[in-house]
Amino acid sequence: MAAIYFFSLIFVLNFFHVIALQNEVLSVSQTTETSNLQNYIIQVKQPKGRVLSQSDDLESWYKSFLPARTAASSDNQPRILYSYRNVMSGFAARLTQEQVRAMADKDGFVSARPERILKKLTTHTPNFLGLHQQAGFWRESNFGKGVIIGVLDGGIFPSHPSFSDVGIPPPPAKWKGSCDFNVSFNLAANATKGGTTEPPIDEDGHGTHTASTAAGGFVNYADVLGNAKGTAAGMAPYAHLAIYKVCFGEDCPDSDILAALDAAVEDGVDVLSLSLGAESTSFFNDSIAVGSFAAIQKGIFVSCSAGNSGPFNGTLSNEAPWILTVGASTIDRKIVATTKLGNGQEFDGETVHRGDFPPTYSPLVYAGVNGKSESAFCAEGSLKEADAHVLPAVHVSFVDGLKIKAYINSTATPTAAILFKGTVIGDSFSPAVASFSSRGPSLASPGILKPDIIGPALLKSSHPYWSPAAIKSAIMTTADVVNSKGRAIFDETLEPADIFATGSGHVNPTRANDPGLVYDLQPDDYIPYLCGLGYKDEEVGIIAHKPIKCSEESSIPEGALNYPSFSVTLGPSHTFTRTVTNVGEAYSSYTVKIVAPDGVYVSVEPNKLYFSKVNQKATYSVTFSRIASSGKIGAYGQGFLTWVSDKYHVRSPISIKFQ
Repeated sequence: MAAIYFFSLIFVLNFFHVIALQNEVLSVSQTTETSNLQNYIIQVKQPKGRVLSQSDDLESWYKSFLPARTAASSDNQPRILYSYRNVMSGFAARLTQEQVRAMADKDGFVSARPERILKKLTTHTPNFLGLHQQAGFWRESNFGKGVIIGVLDGGIFPSHPSFSDVGIPPPPAKWKGSCDFNVSFNLAANATKGGTTEPPIDEDGHGTHTASTAAGGFVNYADVLGNAKGTAAGMAPYAHLAIYKVCFGEDCPDSDILAALDAAVEDGVDVLSLSLGAESTSFFNDSIAVGSFAAIQKGIFVSCSAGNSGPFNGTLSNEAPWILTVGASTIDRKIVATTKLGNGQEFDGETVHRGDFPPTYSPLVYAGVNGKSESAFCAEGSLKEADAHVLPAVHVSFVDGLKIKAYINSTATPTAAILFKGTVIGDSFSPAVASFSSRGPSLASPGILKPDIIGPALLKSSHPYWSPAAIKSAIMTTADVVNSKGRAIFDETLEPADIFATGSGHVNPTRANDPGLVYDLQPDDYIPYLCGLGYKDEEVGIIAHKPIKCSEESSIPEGALNYPSFSVTLGPSHTFTRTVTNVGEAYSSYTVKIVAPDGVYVSVEPNKLYFSKVNQKATYSVTFSRIASSGKIGAYGQGFLTWVSDKYHVRSPISIKFQ
């Protein structure tokens, strides 16, 4: 694999020039027991013979699992932090290990696990995606008007111009939440923290960034330190926002996340957006997976970040198949600055500096690493990125950094200057996979290809009655697999990205609005899949939010889920079936086209599909068989299965792991 580093070249006026070490790897930690009490997520059954419909009844039932209070200090007493009603049958509580063990003997107890701590995951974009104010899909979808997007993050800055309510209608009648900001704003909900509430005010800008990306309004004359001037907008600029603050500093406790998901379902959101994550775990131990399953049962579409732990394989967060897992990609706008060396060599890089630094030559030196005179690297990939630097600075690629190093070693008096060139549109490598974007394969469910796509998405407002799975399918099967110049999408090494980086490809909102065919799923369709993962009845019940007996379910392998992609481990041949639903033209026919992975024979039966009405379904089977190959075959292969009509191309990626 090519090197995955780049140099960061930083200039300090009248002092010295250094190449500085930066490393922004998001770490994931779990709550450790620092005292006798710690937070637990407790799953319990509904009491036999009755349904808990009142808050008091629910609270009483949950409290019945707590041990009796003692005369000890109140600080050391068990207490319920949250009582969950919509996303799970259970509660979060502060307990000792001894109290949890005693609770396990009570009738109705299912499970208890220590709270996990998740981490946050981070003007020209609409144009790059083909979205235009005056015409096309954006306008036809009414810019997301009437849709309520719930954002779970670190809060927002309510005075930010992206959140102005000018031109925004009142919230729909179905909205049951409240707004606690004393400012003009679309919608907001309270923050949650350890069972208390506070205003959802942003602390570091991450929540404002994610919320404005999802549904920021049109902001004219936007810029970044004089760069990238234009009109800023989110993907659904007329949608309402419901803000749930679940992150406090860097930490996002999953008891708070579950509480926010519970509130969002109760409040009546249409879409949930979460840029939060942690290391891979079983779905029944994953609060986002559990809470989002309850959300899709209510018809709520859930979109989550794939994670910021790339470019290494197997680093995904949010792997559940009922979630749209989105990787990070670039657009074709750069803020360019050129490093000019004393020998005349020039190297283009990126920056967000305002560019008021004179292009004069100054001495060039290396910063020491751990006190040693060594070159310094940034382990983030050879694609350059633009940061808002306080000091005049530019990021250059690893290859160019090596040339700069060679120049420094070639002369006793190395010098360099930065030439700030401002905003440039038309990067031929875009879209490309961001180096930090987490990659598959999925560890929790290798038979489901993740991530699903790269790039942002907008669809709920134009198809309000489509299921979450249908929306997800439309986004995946219409995604682009080539960049703006018609070449393969690149990764951080400037080589073609594999499907563990891109998933189905880069989102194409206009095509996703009219996909032709969709692979639909209802919530109960996931239960045989979960049983097929080998989960116990109670573990599947935690996710499904109801009692499950896998012995009475038709368990299926992962590859048999009606998913819009294929991830197959190939020793013996495998045959899977898929069912597509016609959401395009009533009278239409499709022919299958296969780009088979090297060393694999792919056959489809039937190879043509015919439809005579909208919403008609058709089923096909696909068989994957290993064949001898004259070329060298790696551990993985990839290809595509596409249904083609006169109007539509419905593409599914294929990932093959060779045993």
